Amino acid sequence: MTDSVLFDRLPAQNGKAIGVATLNRPQALNGLNLEMCQLLFKKFQEWAQDGSIAMVVLRGAGDKALCAGGDLHSLYASMQKNQEGSAWNNEYAREFFDVEYRLDYLIHTFPKPILCWGDGIVMGGGVGLFNGASHRVVTDTTRFAMPEISIGLFPDVGGTWMLSHLPAGLGHFLALSGAQINASDCLFLGLADAYLPRAQYDALLQALQATHWPDERAARDSSVHQALRTLANGARPVSGPLEQNYSTLRDICASREFDRITQALQQWQDSADPWLSRAAQTFAKGAPGSARLSFELLERVHHLSLADVFRLEYIVSLQCGVQGDFQEGIRALLIDKDKQPRWNPASLEQADARWVERFFIPAWPADMTHPLADL
Repeated sequence: MTDSVLFDRLPAQNGKAIGVATLNRPQALNGLNLEMCQLLFKKFQEWAQDGSIAMVVLRGAGDKALCAGGDLHSLYASMQKNQEGSAWNNEYAREFFDVEYRLDYLIHTFPKPILCWGDGIVMGGGVGLFNGASHRVVTDTTRFAMPEISIGLFPDVGGTWMLSHLPAGLGHFLALSGAQINASDCLFLGLADAYLPRAQYDALLQALQATHWPDERAARDSSVHQALRTLANGARPVSGPLEQNYSTLRDICASREFDRITQALQQWQDSADPWLSRAAQTFAKGAPGSARLSFELLERVHHLSLADVFRLEYIVSLQCGVQGDFQEGIRALLIDKDKQPRWNPASLEQADARWVERFFIPAWPADMTHPLADL
């Protein structure tokens, strides 16, 4: 057995060091399981307090992914085991989402620079890690998406907060379509801070090790930014498909009307643009309930604090564990692999605003406080 996360300390200037955390399950596209979240959370807490650590680098092992998502197999097993219909009785889901969301929130609020190397697939749980970093770096291989509609879930790990703040309602499109975007589109939307070719990773580490690290946080952020800018030397990726379709998407999504967006997605299945067509087909095959739930969440979270968003997502995630579509989506995609999910509700009309209210009911006993109340 190899360690699921590798931790290194790289010597840097003036007595400092750089902490490097490497997700180490390349055969599973570095998908996050509970152990990995626990290890990362503990080490990041230590590094936050360690005066010798100037900054942190977070990356994935292998050449395919930073992280392609969460540990769906274990979540599926926990849902199968929990046959009583009570979301709170799924102890694995309770702990997994608790630790994962705490880790993501810690990254967002970390007192030192965190550079996340978003190489390859950055999806689902990987977006949760990437999104909170102070320096989000995309590469020539980046494939970024929140494709939860395909498994009967919603864009969690702070994804609703991220998507709700995108311009012109584009977050609604990304949530409902699961559309993949590249490095250029991530920069265009403000979802990434810098671009470097994949081959520059080692040079980046060397540049960071050669950096003189001041004590002030703002000055450290500036040092990381300068290292990235010097290595990039003005290089930028070619424009991406979302930017190329921006005016079309803006016209449809800016109103943030569920029916208008879903009708457009249905029409785009036969679009001459292969990217729009693929996004529309993903929507058509996805869970109608997830479409409504994702849309409703993006509307509710827009003016919430980040901590309150994680608290709301935690409520919804636990309810997803007993409402059926999440389990069915994993079954169809990863267990039986028949790719024929039986969604319930089966249509957008059935998944109306009244139906979705069931997901916003706290699952824990009435005399308990929210498990993430201390965020």
